[in-house]
Amino acid sequence: MDIMDKDVIISLRGSQSTGNGTSNTLELITEGKYYKRNNAYYITYDESEVTGMEGTTTTVKVEDGVVTFMREGAVNSQFVFQKGHKHISYYDTIHGAFTVGVLANDVNINVNDYGGEISVGYHIEVNNETDYNDFYMSIKEVGYPGEKYRGRNENKY
Repeated sequence: MDIMDKDVIISLRGSQSTGNGTSNTLELITEGKYYKRNNAYYITYDESEVTGMEGTTTTVKVEDGVVTFMREGAVNSQFVFQKGHKHISYYDTIHGAFTVGVLANDVNINVNDYGGEISVGYHIEVNNETDYNDFYMSIKEVGYPGEKYRGRNENKY
């Protein structure tokens, strides 16, 4: 059964560690859509200036232990994260296009019809250089029961 589109708040934290010991962390909180089609969950949101991909829409597909990031717009790419499998992707930006190898070491998915969490640890290979990356995504339905605003006069006697 397919569910209707839901408005969600997406919290995304990603980190990158290069071979020379440098590391970067990026955190983003944004609004998006969450829906289910053909036994797969989808999360869609617009990238911003903060991520350096303004003008790009990201769609994350989650199914059977596989997380796929698909980006369209200023950046076009598709990254497949499947534990123990290396996937080669094409990454197209305004600065040029190149291929990227992605090997997921860890893929944890805990989602249901109301939202959930996804975490992935992976190695990314570009131009024969490998960096370790990870990301954590939290998806929360806007107005999910228990999170709705409660009025100040609720406890009047």
